[in-house]
Amino acid sequence: MSDDIALIDASGLKCPLPVLKARKAIKSLDAGARIRVVSTDPASPLDFKHFCNTAGHELLKITEDGERIEFLIAKAAE
Repeated sequence: MSDDIALIDASGLKCPLPVLKARKAIKSLDAGARIRVVSTDPASPLDFKHFCNTAGHELLKITEDGERIEFLIAKAAE
């Protein structure tokens, strides 16, 4: 597993596009790989919590800085 973290910039996109971009990106990664998603959609914390819970991914961290919300997610084991 690489220590590189893929970055998905979903700034300016509204629900459900940030989660859809993350889902597409995470499919090509190995289990345990991490992605960082940047969003400005105020609904995205709830959306990403639901996405991770239903898909089995681990939501490691949510950081909010003004309108910018950043998520760190580890891909679930296959």
